[in-house]
Parts: sequence; C-alpha cells; structure tokens
Amino acid sequence: MSNWSPISEADLIDSINKAWIRMSRSQKIFWELIAIYPEKWTQHPYGDVGNGFWVVAIVGRWIVWFNDIEDGWNVSAYSRYGEFEDYCCNQDPLEIAIEKLANDNFHRRMGPPKPLAK
Repeated sequence: MSNWSPISEADLIDSINKAWIRMSRSQKIFWELIAIYPEKWTQHPYGDVGNGFWVVAIVGRWIVWFNDIEDGWNVSAYSRYGEFEDYCCNQDPLEIAIEKLANDNFHRRMGPPKPLAK
C-alpha cells in the first residue's frame, strides 16, 4: 500500500455521478432520501491511514461509505455521528450498496481483511 493515497473529494463525487447514471428509478428515489454531502468519518484502525473514509448517505443508524483502500461501497452501522467501527470490504458499486440497504439485504458481507496464509 506504499503508493496508495486516499480518494479525493472530486474523484469521489465523480464516482457518485457515474453511479447515478447506472441507478434504477427506485434507487435514485431512495438515494435522494438518504444522501448527504460527502463527509470524512473516522474508523479505527483501517481508516487511520487515510484520515477516515467518505460517508455519503445515512439512514437511521446505517451509513453508506466508500472504502478507497478496497475500492468499493459498503453499508455499516454506527453509534456516534462522525465515526464507525464496522469495517467491511465488499467492493460493491454504489447502486448495489444502495439497493442492499433499501432491501435490508446487506448483512451478508465481507469482513475485515485477513492475513494471507503462509
């Protein structure tokens, strides 16, 4: 990860705009209800290296965020605004993460990275 750098806000917004084009009508309606202007939220320990992850939507106690280490969108729970602990690395496109959240179908997911077997 030595050449990795966090995604910029401009690149993140570009990714959101591209996902918007791919969204179905129902996904767009749901997105408009839950979307927020992107905010960096803290996540320890994986988010420390990039000063957090971009959160782009909130519904109840759930957030939609971009994992720029793994290059994918995820749904995670949070208990304190501005931070979350529930790291996952599903690598979903945004519209799929939105669909999973809308259908309460996001509980099966990839967890934290695991060490490689030797």
